[in-house]
Amino acid sequence: MVVNYSVTLIMLSLLILSSQHLISCQPPEAFITNSSTSWINSRAHSYVVNSTDGATLTPILSREGNETLLVCGFLCDYNGTACVFGVLISPNTFDSYLSFPRLVWSANRNNPVRANATLQLRQDGGLFLIDLDGTLIWSTSTSGKVVAGFNLTVMGNLVLFDKSNDIIWQSFDHPTDTLVPGQLMVPGQKLISRISATDWNEGMFTLDFKSSGLSAYIESNPHQLYVSRLGVEKPFQFPGLSFSLKDYDSRGMLTISIAFLNARFMRLGVDGHLRVYHWRGSWSEEADLFTYYIDECGYPTVCGTYSVCGNGQCSCPQTAVDQTNFLQQINYRHPNQGCVLVTPITCEHSQYHILIELKDIAYIPLYLQYGTNKTDLENCKRSCLSNCSCKAAQFQFSGPNNTMGDCALLNDVFSFTNNDGASDKTTLFIKVQNSSNLQASPPLISTEKKSKRVPTIVGSTIGASFGLLFIVLTGFAYIFRGRKGLDEGEEEFLDQIPGMPTRFSYEELTVMTENFSEKLGEGGFGSVFEGTMSDGTKIAVKHLQGVGNVKKSFLAEVAAIGSIQHVNLVKLVGFCAEKSHRLLVYEYMANGSLDRWIFHGTWENSLTWDVRKKIISDVAKGLAYLHEDCNNKIIHLDIKPQNILLDHDLNAKVSDFGLSKLVGKDESKIVTAMRGTPGYLAPEWLNEVITEKVDVYSFGVVILEIICGRKNLDRHQDEDDMHLLSLFMIKAVETQLLEMVDKNSEDMQLHRKEAVEMMKIAAWCLQSDYIKRPSMSLVVKVFQGLVTAETDLDYSFTFPTMTRRVPGTNQERESVVGISLPLPSLLSGPR
Repeated sequence: MVVNYSVTLIMLSLLILSSQHLISCQPPEAFITNSSTSWINSRAHSYVVNSTDGATLTPILSREGNETLLVCGFLCDYNGTACVFGVLISPNTFDSYLSFPRLVWSANRNNPVRANATLQLRQDGGLFLIDLDGTLIWSTSTSGKVVAGFNLTVMGNLVLFDKSNDIIWQSFDHPTDTLVPGQLMVPGQKLISRISATDWNEGMFTLDFKSSGLSAYIESNPHQLYVSRLGVEKPFQFPGLSFSLKDYDSRGMLTISIAFLNARFMRLGVDGHLRVYHWRGSWSEEADLFTYYIDECGYPTVCGTYSVCGNGQCSCPQTAVDQTNFLQQINYRHPNQGCVLVTPITCEHSQYHILIELKDIAYIPLYLQYGTNKTDLENCKRSCLSNCSCKAAQFQFSGPNNTMGDCALLNDVFSFTNNDGASDKTTLFIKVQNSSNLQASPPLISTEKKSKRVPTIVGSTIGASFGLLFIVLTGFAYIFRGRKGLDEGEEEFLDQIPGMPTRFSYEELTVMTENFSEKLGEGGFGSVFEGTMSDGTKIAVKHLQGVGNVKKSFLAEVAAIGSIQHVNLVKLVGFCAEKSHRLLVYEYMANGSLDRWIFHGTWENSLTWDVRKKIISDVAKGLAYLHEDCNNKIIHLDIKPQNILLDHDLNAKVSDFGLSKLVGKDESKIVTAMRGTPGYLAPEWLNEVITEKVDVYSFGVVILEIICGRKNLDRHQDEDDMHLLSLFMIKAVETQLLEMVDKNSEDMQLHRKEAVEMMKIAAWCLQSDYIKRPSMSLVVKVFQGLVTAETDLDYSFTFPTMTRRVPGTNQERESVVGISLPLPSLLSGPR
């Protein structure tokens, strides 16, 4: 391998020099003149930078070079509902006008803000991005450091510096999907593609840099590599650009070594390609870097799912058995969209699963992680058939005349490739549903008995049939008339909701969930299934079941969150209202529900004090938004750990709005029947006159459960300690709250005093008189350190009781609803 030390040293020197000539927050050539330390994402000061999609830019800092113009600011979609704070690169036209810009870095790609969001520069903390509702979306995490200002260097590096011009924080340490000339990529950093050209959220492809080299993979379980150890095996160069890996001060370092100020950048694309773009009157592709390592068929999604790539063409593999074809093209005009199973596989009929053998076809990832070593072909097949999650299996023989080999079970299937003439002999099997076996055979009747009974059977059958037909037709007419009125009313209601999410057909959701085969959990109104959209985005699909309650739950949930978006609310991607089918489609939450982490043994130790504190803060922000920032006040009515979901980074989001209530802004109280989960119900429920403070009470219970690491009713405890709120009252009077902090977590024990302060906020939320409870926005301000919490608290909590008849008697007795066992929920997996 040839190492270009001189070029790398030059690039390092240029990086150091550009970082030393730092200026104050006001650059000499800025689009706006503002010396304050707060910038508002104002549409009045923005201008359109992309006429195709109407994207607008509100600039903050700019830097001009020979061929490039760099600017940092707010980039928004056409209506200002999704904005990111980032850095853009543009060709320099020497007229201070940003033309054809490209986003090369963003702070909040997964958590967009809205118009009128604010970027703050604080001397004691760095940069803070705050949404319109006061929610902290992003920060440089430099609290406690004295910040003199920030600057945009000529290479596009956003830098925080102190009074000595030393770098405190820089955007180059946190790449997104793009590298610019002179930017170094060091071990531990990643590039993650976007979902699409207009959707900045993290997509499916990742370029991971480790000391052993670069690896590119697609997000799946497990990760599926399609490029491995790049830069170690095949370094390459071409005019104007070198791309290599070298050892430098005991660490690897990747750099694009090109002319210093040329208008170029390198990006990991939405299709997994790593391309370099150069300005030549337009942004043109200069190089496709992975081309030197893999061909076009080496990319996992080049032909979609279940499709074969070969000779520049995409086609469905031949899977016909006994004149039954198991795969079909999704779109015959666009074969690169892939294929789909004619009959989706389902675990409920796993006895009818079969494997279709594909000769001379291999799975596209070049570096499969084989789960079983030194097994035979038949055992590999049996392993896939016995594992419902397995969708395909690839067997790689150890040698040309060997019957043993390695077996890889695939839970996610993308594209295939022709394997003619390959040195490694492989056999690929696709799991399919043999639908012909699902048809039940009619019962057999002997010929002799059948002939004797024909006259009797015919006469009675005709008479009975007319009577039955009349009853059935009458019933259908009644049901159809009622159903028609229901659907028309529901359709009218849905059409009146502004900003409705995507409406899916039942057939589309059946394909996305592979016939609802992967169940994530189930609750009172139905089951939740894992699914994948055509662009690879994972989703969770709630299939509602029932009649009256289902309609209410469905309409309530669509009305509540169909048109709102907040970083701490689970996003409703879409819905289905087709005939009797009612389904809700949500964003996928990889770490499941909160109860999984605080109630179940091995998960407890994973949550540190900082993580628990952030989860509590996230939930508070989500509820504050529902109560105060929506067009209509939304009272959730069912706050509990099972309805708090965690994403890949353990960010908390409130979910399940099936019981929620929409309230007008001018309404202070509402009257409604008791709803929610026992154990989290506020005492005022007995009067059926409630406010949003019932959510505050439930939130207080959840805080205690998080801090104590146990349920509010735990029958495994001693009788005196069984009820958490009763124990809380006793320990508060005895000033022994330290004893309640989760004993199963070593980290929590190190932060017991801080945890007790959080428990006092819970007590504030649990006040029996709802007027004395804080609003959720006030709780958020306490967490942000803007106000102090109330200290004059009453620990004599009351719980709602309701009269229940004793089975088998005429007697009635009171049962405590507020601390009774919560309704069971299995929704603790990813969803």
